Amino acid sequence: MDIVLICVAFIAGFAAQRCNLPPLVGFLLAGFGLHAMGVESNQAIASMADIGVTLLLFTIGLKLDIKVLLSKEIWAGATIHNLASTAFFTLSLLALKVIGVSAFAGMGVSQLMILGFALSFSSTVFAIKALQDNGEMNSVYGTLAIGILVMQDIFAVLFLTASTGKIPQWYAIFLFALPFVRPLFYKLLNKLGHGELLVLGGIFFALVVGAGLFELVGVKADLGALVMGMLLAGHAKASELSKSLFNMKELLLVCFFLNIGLSDQPTISGLIMAVVFILLLPVKAVFYYFILDRFKFRNRTSLLTSLTLFNYSEFGLIVGGLAYKEGWISSDIMVSIALAVSISFVIAAPINRFSNQIYRRSAQWLRENSDTKINIRDQFIPIEDAQVMILGMGRIGTGAYDELVRRHGPICIGVEIRDDTASHHQHQHRNIISGDVTDSDFWERIQDLQQIELVLLAIPNNKGNHYAFQQLKQRGYQGKIAAIAEYSDQVEEFLDLGADAAFNIYREAGSGFATHVCDTLKPEFTHRNS
Repeated sequence: MDIVLICVAFIAGFAAQRCNLPPLVGFLLAGFGLHAMGVESNQAIASMADIGVTLLLFTIGLKLDIKVLLSKEIWAGATIHNLASTAFFTLSLLALKVIGVSAFAGMGVSQLMILGFALSFSSTVFAIKALQDNGEMNSVYGTLAIGILVMQDIFAVLFLTASTGKIPQWYAIFLFALPFVRPLFYKLLNKLGHGELLVLGGIFFALVVGAGLFELVGVKADLGALVMGMLLAGHAKASELSKSLFNMKELLLVCFFLNIGLSDQPTISGLIMAVVFILLLPVKAVFYYFILDRFKFRNRTSLLTSLTLFNYSEFGLIVGGLAYKEGWISSDIMVSIALAVSISFVIAAPINRFSNQIYRRSAQWLRENSDTKINIRDQFIPIEDAQVMILGMGRIGTGAYDELVRRHGPICIGVEIRDDTASHHQHQHRNIISGDVTDSDFWERIQDLQQIELVLLAIPNNKGNHYAFQQLKQRGYQGKIAAIAEYSDQVEEFLDLGADAAFNIYREAGSGFATHVCDTLKPEFTHRNS
């Protein structure tokens, strides 16, 4: 049967991809199809699904800045939205009860509130996948969405703890000592190298030190994985660790989406209620938009954040499962929640894929905040009098910057993705801004791009340079573009795309090394005839 699961999941995921949908849509449909044929979920699939979610939260933590959660637009925005959505869903379900919908006839107001609370969440798993697929994890709207989701996860953990009557053990207070143990974790990471031991170390930190330790003291395991990731986020290997776990996490998440489809048998009444929940879903997205707009974010940021969170959550299934276990809701309601979550994923997948196109079509009807009132995290980026823009301030970018300034004066502006590296360059009196050039949101905020005469693509990976090149062309940039590449075929690819110049960094480094040696040491060679 495991072979059947793998084959069906692969075929469904591949078919979804060929239809320009995320493969997860295919995995969901595969789960429902298999369930209709009598296949049921088992402990192995459920366990792998849980591990996938745990690793997902751990990798989220590795990229999460705690200062993001402390900003008022995150904690206040998430709290306001949760209260507003819960109230809206509760009142809507109460209205259905009043008009005689049998599914809600035996439910009290408190039970309807729990169901409304379950529907107020958005999916962490889906949103992260959508952001990763769009390459916008580091965008302003991406960090906003992740911050709100983390706050929602915290709300869910608090609810589950309170509703089950399970309180943490008294010694859970020692978890607050984890930040003081962080230097020891850092030393261990330093000694893991860069191979398979680093992958195993990541699993150890996520499942044992994070999830296992929190579960041991009576706190939800997934929260432990998230916290452990956040503790390691400041380490130099955090990004490498996240990348090393990427493929394993993606594979295990296939089990998560399959498990949703395999867990319940759809019924007619459950399907009808799921459709009702789906019809109420846009109101939740509208709440997101107006709350973020009140915090003075640009229309694009508010809209794309709302579209990213335009779904129901796997936490809704968890809360619904607890309510069903306690006898607060019927089996039909539980099935309807599962169907609503799945259908919302199917609907949200193409919406997120074309979110930028949706924004461009709707921008004319949205009233933009004035430049002086825009949230500081979302303000436009001026480039002042710069004539040369260097993307990527690593060794190559820094060398190019210094040489151009030496020859032509202060004509350069550099872009660096890491805040600490950008700050270091600024202390060295270089004109550097912090930004992710692989994020379309960054290019949306750049002002006066056409005044730049030359762009140097010096990002240390070809994919990043390629994406930045596409962004420049999409915005009608008319200046010169030069790119670095690691291989000869990449040089030809940039030239074919329309770059004005492309250079093989290894060949140029060898040539430069020989030139430097000859200029410095001035060796004399005699030609010998054999």
